[in-house]
This record gives sequence, structure tokens and C-alpha cells, in this order.
Amino acid sequence: MSDPTGGHRLQRLRIEDLADVARGAAVLGTGGGGDPHIGELLARSAVRRHGPVELTALAELPDDAVVLPVAMMGAPTVMVEKLPSTEQVGRAVEVLTRHLGLHVTHIACDEAGGVNSLIPVVAAAELGLPLVDADGMGRAFPELQMTLPTLYGIKGSPMSIVDEKGNAGIFETIDNTWAERLARTATVEMGCSAMISNYAMSGAEARRSLVPGTLSLAAAIGRTITAAKGSDDPVTPVVDHLGGRLLFTGKVVDVARRTTTGFARGEARLEGTAEFAGSTLLVRFQNENLVAELDGELVATVPDLISTLDLASGEAVTTETLRFGHRVAVIASPCDPRWRSDAGLALAGPRVFGYDVEPVLIDLTAGVPA
Repeated sequence: MSDPTGGHRLQRLRIEDLADVARGAAVLGTGGGGDPHIGELLARSAVRRHGPVELTALAELPDDAVVLPVAMMGAPTVMVEKLPSTEQVGRAVEVLTRHLGLHVTHIACDEAGGVNSLIPVVAAAELGLPLVDADGMGRAFPELQMTLPTLYGIKGSPMSIVDEKGNAGIFETIDNTWAERLARTATVEMGCSAMISNYAMSGAEARRSLVPGTLSLAAAIGRTITAAKGSDDPVTPVVDHLGGRLLFTGKVVDVARRTTTGFARGEARLEGTAEFAGSTLLVRFQNENLVAELDGELVATVPDLISTLDLASGEAVTTETLRFGHRVAVIASPCDPRWRSDAGLALAGPRVFGYDVEPVLIDLTAGVPA
């Protein structure tokens, strides 16, 4: 398999890298993970003040490294209006570090997507720590127990949670599902968005459980989008880069979206254009796009990535910014292979989200639904 980063693994993140990372992370975020523009602005501010962030390749982490992921938790629709401060991001790490009594050596990403690929850049810059070029999902998922570290038995607590008002707390839970339940309730009370740090792990645990090269991959996808701007077809280069396939092109004719229990839930209905004229695609989401139905037939499901791209620019469109009249392409790309295991599907397959269907996944050998 060719290197998805285009042979260019980042050694550090500079201000000039952040726009491409944000573009690529939004694609990997499958509609969720928060507004990438917000993440880029926060990261720009932090890097401008503190200088470039050093990246550590996952394979280079020493066994005894202390790795702390950091992320924003809540509904993306709220994050657009309730911006965190860079200090709030760093405080989530500091609160957990103080509780654990550990000397943290590296920051990491909980997920690949939107704001949550850039929030760890802010934390690393603020705290003067290196950032691991990896993440815990290879995409974005709406619930914090839906990470590969969970599959490896790594606990999601103790975890810190802080808000913009100065409130902070620590959860110690019996398992990662309870960490999600309790933190989600607190997040709702904190205004439906908060900053968290969790899944403290050693370097050895990180090497086993994380997805390598996430930030380099996001930057490479971003460069692909930038290079294709102004072309007649900016979508196909992104599909090819991800080894995915085009599901649909069309116009958004209806979006039903609501913010409830700390999530943005809903569905978008598209009417087809070009080769898809006369057909309808329904995309259902819970922060992230979860299933896609073409004329009533399932064509893609989680844990594979279902991303919505602007037809004119190739830029990802998040679930909170999707609007009536928007002309988009919907694409599917393969998830990390570990999500296709029985344990992975039990943690983040379609049935977990209430869809009583078998997963519909990209055939990794043929590029067609399996």
C-alpha cells in the first residue's frame, strides 16, 4: 500500500502547516470532531506565542513515556458559538497531571477530526511538550469510550473535565462507558461543551493502541485539497488519496438537526445530480455521519468513514454547517482494520448507534461494498 501521507511525515507543526492539517482533519472527522476552523484559529494563536510544536512518531515513543490525550467534548453545534480559550485547553492536562502525580512527557489526540486534531496542538504549545503523530480512533466518534485504547484495556479514567468558567473536575469510573456517561452529563451542565484529558498511557501502550501518522495524514489530505482547488473535479483526488469511493453527488434538500444529551443528532437528505440524478441519499448522524442510504438501500456505515465534501472546493462539510442548497459529494473510506474486528464492531458498529443492520464496509481489495 502506498504511503497515505505522500511520503511526507511532519517533524513539527508550524503556523503554515495548520491550514492543511485542519482541512484534512475535517475529512477524517466524518462530519464531527468540531469545527476545524475554530481549531485552526486556536492552534495559530498558541503556535504564534510559543513557537512550532515538535511531533514524535508513534514508533519512536520510549516505553516509559507518559502520554496524555486532550480533546473537546460536546455538541459541535455549540462549539461554534462557545469558544474555548487556549488556557482552558492546557488546564485540562494540568488538572489530570496534578491528580495522577505524574510527569507528562507527550500530548496526543483522542480522535482524528475537526477541532480535536488541533486542540492537542494548543495543549502541546501551551505546555511546551511534544505531540505524538497519532490518535486513538483514525477518525472521529461521538462517544469517548469508542477508542482503540478501549479495545486494548486502557482505562479512560481518571479523566479531567474543565469549562471556560473555571470549573474543573476528575472522574474515576469503573469502565470507559461510565466515563462517557458521567462526563457527558457534566458537559451538558457546563453548557454542552468542555475540555477533557483522559486515557493516560505509557509509551508502550500508546504504540500498541494508537493509529500512527494521523497529523501527517491530515496535512497530506489538506495539501491534496489545496492542490485540487479550482479544478473541475476537486473530490476525486481526495477519494483516491483515502482509497475510498464516491457514494453520491447532489444538493441538500433537507436537514433535520437537534442538539440533545450533549450531541448534535439528525439527518440530511440529498437529491442527486450528474450520474446520481433521480436518486436520493439519506445521511444520518450523531455528531459524525453514521450511515448512508441510497434510495432506501444502505451503501455505507460506521466504522468506515462517511465524509461530506463541498463539490466546488473539495473541502469537508461538517454536520453543523450543512445547509439547504449545499452541493456536496458524499464519500466513504476505510477505517483502521482493528475497527472491523468483532470487538471493534461491538464498540462502534452501526448497532451500537441503534441501527439494526449489518455493517456495510469498503472491500479493501476491490474498492466496492463487501
